[in-house]
Amino acid sequence: MIPVVMPTYARADVVFERGEGPYVFDTTGRRYLDFASGVAVTALGHAHPHLIKALTDQAHKIWHTSNLYRVAGQESLARRLVDHTFADTVFFTNSGVEAWECAIKVVRKYQYETGHPERWRIITAGGAFHGRTTTAIAATKQEKMVKGFGPMQDGFDQVAFGNMNELRAAITDETAGISIEPVQGEGGIRAGSLDYLRQLREVCDEYGLLLLFDEIQTGMGRTGKLFAHEWAGITPDVMSVAKGIGGGFPLGACLATEKAAVGMTPGTHGSTYGGNPLATAVGNAVLDVMLEPGFLEGVDRIARVLWSRLIDLAARHPGALVEVRGAGLLLGLRFAPEIVNGTVVDKLRAHGMLTVAAGDNVVRLLPPLIITETQVDEAIDTLDKVCAELAP
Repeated sequence: MIPVVMPTYARADVVFERGEGPYVFDTTGRRYLDFASGVAVTALGHAHPHLIKALTDQAHKIWHTSNLYRVAGQESLARRLVDHTFADTVFFTNSGVEAWECAIKVVRKYQYETGHPERWRIITAGGAFHGRTTTAIAATKQEKMVKGFGPMQDGFDQVAFGNMNELRAAITDETAGISIEPVQGEGGIRAGSLDYLRQLREVCDEYGLLLLFDEIQTGMGRTGKLFAHEWAGITPDVMSVAKGIGGGFPLGACLATEKAAVGMTPGTHGSTYGGNPLATAVGNAVLDVMLEPGFLEGVDRIARVLWSRLIDLAARHPGALVEVRGAGLLLGLRFAPEIVNGTVVDKLRAHGMLTVAAGDNVVRLLPPLIITETQVDEAIDTLDKVCAELAP
């Protein structure tokens, strides 16, 4: 018989009942070091007191009104995002893929409204992941995602990640914009060079295209700046954000410049739940913490410590670890072909550490942004043991 929960995940046989900072505890009371963070979601760890207070205070007031009325929390959160980013306006969603689809609509509507209705195609990168809707999987074109769900929606042209020659050759009179993750997460923690990001901006300006950065996984402090593109000193026209923005509460956002959002007028887009009072109360609380003086600098510092320790680890286990990848606290360990990343994830969990698999035989390390050197030491010790066990 089919399980009552639709079996679309190969779930590990463990149930967590509570969390505290960078740790989670299962129903037997066993503690795990959480270097998965719910796939980069619980950016401030578990049971953060400021987030708990914000959620419970709001829960005693009002939960939901819909977007037929003004929502005070939306307006304050949008103002703060605008004040600290390139954006002039924000649309709130419940998830990352909703934020990305909103961004796609912004790009296409901009071209339509500015006299170029023929421009509707979006260039994406091989290895990209933008979500699981039919539009998002059509953009990635990966067989494991699209098989059995066709025919796929047209409108996306794919080029190799990081290859500007191929990207330029793919631009046609129908191209509306470019959608890129500054660091590919699901695709194997592949970081685009800062020069690559700058060239994307230059190409979009040259051809009249909009630049869409998918910062669903890279954003909200994950790389040591509020958003990853800041390292390159450039800005996109549109950006999709989610995961860490709600610290565990479902929340996403599509950020855009006034120019890019020219076509987003009443009736062009909507969401029943998006940005409701509960979600935006938590979103504001997350920003309270992340915008504290020194917080992001602390993320950058501990990320560099962890990176250095991982490089040393790889040097000690050349038969197991092939490469350390990533940026900030979005890190990937690529293992030798004979060591399957799923096996590594299972072994680490058996040793009390949670991680996430990714493409290209990579294991993702996505710790909460609040980790200290104590947790770095714990992680390295556990990884050391597992690499020794699995090395050929």
